[in-house]
Amino acid sequence: MQITASTVSLTVADVATSQAFLTAHLGYTVQAAADGFASLTRPDAVDIVLLARGTQVLPPEQRDRHADGLILAFTLAGGLQDQEKRLRDAGVEITMPLREEPWGERLFQITDPNGVIIQFVEWATPDDA
Repeated sequence: MQITASTVSLTVADVATSQAFLTAHLGYTVQAAADGFASLTRPDAVDIVLLARGTQVLPPEQRDRHADGLILAFTLAGGLQDQEKRLRDAGVEITMPLREEPWGERLFQITDPNGVIIQFVEWATPDDA
């Protein structure tokens, strides 16, 4: 098996608001979009497909599901504190403030307008831990 790309598909109430949020604040670009659908990409992260809840392209048992309990996590190569400040300054609500776990994980979370939790992570180096 040769995997050429990774994509996460999220069913949301309002595709346009998540699309605008992810392009404005996380640097995603739109690959394709139509009513109730958007495919977003950036070269250094997983692609994201947004589907409107209730869409007929999904099997009936999946149409009204929400990304509940899912955390979309991005590991950063540095600058975690700077990114939290940038997002806060842009008016994005930080739903879990920057913190460091005992095992060396530094992280914070934001939540998009449709309730999708987005987490940013930076790992402490052995010298930092």
